[in-house]
Amino acid sequence: MSRPKRRWSDNDRHFGPFTLALGDYRQFSIMLDSGHDEYPGCCLRLRAFGATLIIELPAIIKPWREKIIAGWDAATVERLRRNWYWNEYAREYGFALIEGEVHLRYGRQTNDSSTDQGEVWFLPWMQWRHVRHTLYGLDGFFVWAELEGMPWEQRHERTYLCPSLSFEFDDYDGERITARTKIEEREWLFGTGWFRWLSLFRRAKAIRSLDIRFSSEVGKRKGSWKGGTIGHSIEMRSGELHESAFQRYCCEHDMAFVGAPDHDEQEPE
Repeated sequence: MSRPKRRWSDNDRHFGPFTLALGDYRQFSIMLDSGHDEYPGCCLRLRAFGATLIIELPAIIKPWREKIIAGWDAATVERLRRNWYWNEYAREYGFALIEGEVHLRYGRQTNDSSTDQGEVWFLPWMQWRHVRHTLYGLDGFFVWAELEGMPWEQRHERTYLCPSLSFEFDDYDGERITARTKIEEREWLFGTGWFRWLSLFRRAKAIRSLDIRFSSEVGKRKGSWKGGTIGHSIEMRSGELHESAFQRYCCEHDMAFVGAPDHDEQEPE
């Protein structure tokens, strides 16, 4: 029986036992995967320069399995003729270099750090350190800046008091929802620990963003077990303020911008 074609990305190309994915997340890795469930059988993954090559292999290694005693009722046990099931996860062996981190994997991968078999090391000469969080008012002018080492209570209070604006919009399904927005900016310098001096030779990285909090779930996943989003941030473009940035967001996400609500909601949450 032939294996199902492996799906790795939205741009997969299949050539016999090979799968090539282009435009993938950038990292360098070599990983032997035991496979499980949907894609049984081993494979070797090679990732570099935004591309991934997957080579199907014989079942050299088996997935990790754990026998679980189930708490089923008597009727279910009688129907299945057992009171247990297998909990199965893939085994992986290899390493990956991802944004200044080295990941070593040498066994089961359960998506739980307490049971995963692997290690992670951060490379301080490839890391960015956060040094500033700045809040801006309704007109985009400076309000307050959080610096390294500032107490959490002070940061929370200032963020809470930051001026905000509210806008109404109709979600993709016509539901009227309110969004509250704040303008903030974060800055990072290159290098951590003994390598902080590297920031002398590399330009700082600063991103101004619009923080958006919704009055209810938004998006096509709302109401499902996955759930919609209730808030996140978007990167702002040069010259944008609250309204222009949020209008652009609505256009990009199948939402109809309505405008400011009848009552003024600029007070803190």
